[in-house]
Amino acid sequence: MTVSKLVFTPLSYTGWGSLEYLTPEIEKHEAKRLLIVTDPLLQQIGLLDQVTSLLDSQQLPYTLYTDIVPEPPLETAEKLVHYTREGQFDLIIGVGGGSSLDLAKLAAVLAVHEGPVEEYLNLTGIRPITKKGLPKVLIPTTSGTGSEVTNIAVLSLDSSKDVVTHDYLLADAAIVDPALTVSLPPRVTAATGIDALTHAIEAYVSVNAGPTTDGLALQAIRLISRSLQKAATNGDDQAARTDMSHGSYIAGLAFFNAGVAGVHALAYPLGGQFHLPHGEANAVLLPYVMGYIRKSCTKRMADILNALGGNSSFLSEKEASYECVRRLELLVKDVGLPAVLGEYNIPVTALDQLTEDAHEQKRLLARSPLPLGEDEIRAIYQAAFDGVIAEPE
Repeated sequence: MTVSKLVFTPLSYTGWGSLEYLTPEIEKHEAKRLLIVTDPLLQQIGLLDQVTSLLDSQQLPYTLYTDIVPEPPLETAEKLVHYTREGQFDLIIGVGGGSSLDLAKLAAVLAVHEGPVEEYLNLTGIRPITKKGLPKVLIPTTSGTGSEVTNIAVLSLDSSKDVVTHDYLLADAAIVDPALTVSLPPRVTAATGIDALTHAIEAYVSVNAGPTTDGLALQAIRLISRSLQKAATNGDDQAARTDMSHGSYIAGLAFFNAGVAGVHALAYPLGGQFHLPHGEANAVLLPYVMGYIRKSCTKRMADILNALGGNSSFLSEKEASYECVRRLELLVKDVGLPAVLGEYNIPVTALDQLTEDAHEQKRLLARSPLPLGEDEIRAIYQAAFDGVIAEPE
């Protein structure tokens, strides 16, 4: 019998208006020196005011750190960790998308460690994480990354990505308030939503999937698939925004425990080499990866089809798996995201290096239900370049 190990963030608040629980969490830790790690855009558009006004009303002093960029490079992380070590803060609040949240939890943990961030990387690091670090509260403003409930911080390197990962990176509390996502632009809503959908789908077909993650993944697929277009079209749709926030959160719980695989492994080099936003990199690859591995998980693909709103009752598993891939293709197009690599001006000459870098993502590829070596990875990239779903011989 297979044994599943399940790990979850100690405490979460979810639902419209849940931001109000931030001040009790700060008081619980008796924190006096707060550091808010956030994207500068959130400050510019006034979204951060919802957080800072709450702190101001309780006369809680804080410092803002906004030297954050999307798909953060190692240098950005190094600067933040140095700043946190020097500042002697006693609680970190991460506000924003995946980049801000990843950097916030990384800073909270490495603030009490020595040495550069580079030495803690998964693929090349030489130092272990040994201390829990500062308490941290994570508040997502997108519905996509699930970073608020994972133990991973993703960083961009020269041509790909690597992670720092340890259970000490888990938030002490996650606050998932859909009201904070209302001002998200349509394209960002679409990309982060497909990112969350990818988390759920890859968790469901992962070799590490189990009954608990299966339930989480399928519910996330249901919530996201029924609401993504609505949220992208009308950002003020409260029901759609709520579905997306809950779907992203639940997908995060699923993939944190079951893992993601081929889509993410191939997406990382697209972000590293061509600076594609992570959600868009996942979106442009999702139908092609799932089309390629389809034969290895037809029953689960049929289940995904049903969760997407389809009906496999009168289809064979093989037919249902094809229909599942077709629906994923349509969904990516319907929310206005590019469907082929050429739309990002990625040349065919880049596919060999992309393949080489993706093949190094052993941690992710190990979870694929179909083994993906260099030949298979190259075929998927070629399919995404040509716009034709490929399958293994």
